[in-house]
Amino acid sequence: MSKKNYIIPIFVPHHGCPFDCVFCNQKKITGIDTPLTGAQIQKQIEDYVESIGEKKDKHIEIAFFGGSFTGININKQREFLQIASKWRRTGYVDDIRLSTRPDYINKEILLNLKENDVSIIELGVQSLKDEVLRKSSRGHSARDVLIASKLIRKMGFKLGLQMMIGLPGDSFEKSLYTAEKIISYCPDFVRIYPTLVVRGTELEKLFLQGHYIPLDIDEAVLICKEIYKLFYKNNIPIIRIGLQPTDNIMEGKDVIAGPFHPAFRQLVEAEVFKEAIVNSIDLHKNKINKLEFMLNPKAISNLVGIKKENLIYFKSRYNVDSIKITKDSGILKNKVRININDEEIINCDIY
Repeated sequence: MSKKNYIIPIFVPHHGCPFDCVFCNQKKITGIDTPLTGAQIQKQIEDYVESIGEKKDKHIEIAFFGGSFTGININKQREFLQIASKWRRTGYVDDIRLSTRPDYINKEILLNLKENDVSIIELGVQSLKDEVLRKSSRGHSARDVLIASKLIRKMGFKLGLQMMIGLPGDSFEKSLYTAEKIISYCPDFVRIYPTLVVRGTELEKLFLQGHYIPLDIDEAVLICKEIYKLFYKNNIPIIRIGLQPTDNIMEGKDVIAGPFHPAFRQLVEAEVFKEAIVNSIDLHKNKINKLEFMLNPKAISNLVGIKKENLIYFKSRYNVDSIKITKDSGILKNKVRININDEEIINCDIY
């Protein structure tokens, strides 16, 4: 039986990061603007532990999000990490995770993290095209990402890489290039974030001046669909697609433009399913009168689509009145068996 995952999140917004990337406003994204203390971190962890309860059959990690953790004053880093480390050494916490910039990684920094039981490091890559990094005011190069990724892997940490699409100067081709380069760095997992125009950022100014045009939802889904397929074909898990909705991160509030959707990942996965199924069914040359999809119950929402958009599309494209869906837990989540006219079974690999 797989263990249920629990994250104890500790937000350290803009600590350690002197850069103001055009898209970034950590206060709006995290909803937190005040500096953290060690006592606050201890209290947050204790509150989560009380909520999570006993350790049995659970994978628990403490995750430091926001800012660039390894840019914090070294004494502060140690203070924060030693609190987390105590919980890991009791056996209650399985992993300690943090996020940082690729140019804030070197051997000395990693030795300090290793001494304090950090096990997972996420790098904000965003793009691996130097022009895009420059236009986004990232303050580092694509080569910095390569060097940091190699060192992190060499020293035994798990590596996560975060990329963005739709940054200033970015394009469909450049986003695919970034994804392909990320694959070559062999990360343990990735995140994909479409660029949003958040209030109080340099990107907001560029947008209002007409110097930046964000992706729309359809464009963002199309790009993410292709990146999604690339990562999964190379066995790289995608742990998040799109920013998590919060009280601040909602369209019409602090998100003033860009491809925001509260279920953005499902939009992408539904499109991946639709494309694969259409490609399979279109190989069938005879008239289609009946369709049945047999699949894992956990994949049904991706087959159906948000507001049943995929089912509506299939009915229209193939001119069938009804579609039967049969649950089968024995079928893998990335596969669908398609029964056409009760006479032909097609095995469809989604990715």
